[in-house]
Amino acid sequence: MNVIYPLAVPKGRRLCCEVCEAPAERVCGACTVTYYCGVVHQRADWGSIHEKICQLLIPLRTSMPFYNSEEERQHGLQQLQQRQSRFFFPQKHLIEFCYTVAQKYIFEGKHEDAVPAALHSLRFRMSVHGLSSVELVPAYLLLAEASLGLGRIVQAEEYLSQAQWTVLKSAECCHATHSLLHRNLGLLYMAKENYEEARYHLANDIYFASCAFGTEHIRTSGGYFYLANIFYGLKNLELADTLYTKVSEIWNKYLNNHYQVLSQARTQQVDLLGRQFETDTGLDEAQEAEAIQILTSILKIRESTSDKAPQKTIFVLKILFMLYYLMVNSSKAKEYAMRALDLAKEQQLSVHEQNTIQDLLNLTSAEEAHPITW
Repeated sequence: MNVIYPLAVPKGRRLCCEVCEAPAERVCGACTVTYYCGVVHQRADWGSIHEKICQLLIPLRTSMPFYNSEEERQHGLQQLQQRQSRFFFPQKHLIEFCYTVAQKYIFEGKHEDAVPAALHSLRFRMSVHGLSSVELVPAYLLLAEASLGLGRIVQAEEYLSQAQWTVLKSAECCHATHSLLHRNLGLLYMAKENYEEARYHLANDIYFASCAFGTEHIRTSGGYFYLANIFYGLKNLELADTLYTKVSEIWNKYLNNHYQVLSQARTQQVDLLGRQFETDTGLDEAQEAEAIQILTSILKIRESTSDKAPQKTIFVLKILFMLYYLMVNSSKAKEYAMRALDLAKEQQLSVHEQNTIQDLLNLTSAEEAHPITW
């Protein structure tokens, strides 16, 4: 990480920290277009997102020089327009990239790391869509969720208020955005232990997600999951169990569809897509992190009652096996398959169930012995 201390700032120009917008004292030495109030925020931004996008920021943030003549000015303006046209789509790509990185951090519980990436996504959105566009809402919601994870309730409320106001002013807000808004409001009220309001917003989350994606879609499962957490915390175990089962079934159906295709392709050593690939979950990194978070959380709850309902625990273990198998993480896939087999033997489940799990183990063992190169 290169550091340069600015020796002078042009008169009338205020340099602001990338993370907190305080007056800047440092600049990134690699791109020279990103400023920080101090070393703490520079390191935080670098570790979160800046290292990944440092060089991409140079053409987006480099200002045009002063021109002595109208001819030079017109030429410079033409170059600027060409540059903006050239980097418009990359900037739109950066919006999604930073958003996905921030989401992944949140699902992994790395809320401090999520903040700089979410701020970058917000600023890129402002640059492309304007200051009042509904396209800003997903970034506000990410910042709210990160703030909740850090225990900063007031700051989370501020981001959520901005998101709500932006949605209210927009006539073109889609169901998916409404779903995200209500989910984050539900999380806010859960943190404030106002479970009645939390249930209301999570029910709306499920409704809007169902309108956008369908009731059995993985994008809808998050609402069911957080609603289940509320009932579990309130000791309404029967209703919580029903919702956890629904979430598990949604993920099982989704992953099993991909697993059946990929396991056959790997067995035959045939790439059905005619191209190289590393994973075949059909998910981006943030969605994979979300799946891990949701399913491992359910697994912990299932394991606490595995003596009463071992089949439910084994069901989640097999889903996690499929997830890691599709992510080409054979060691983790094998770990969950072995845990499922041990539990099946311990609880003396049917020979058919044990053989089914053994087949999963055999599949991972065969790949470890003869890895397939795509």
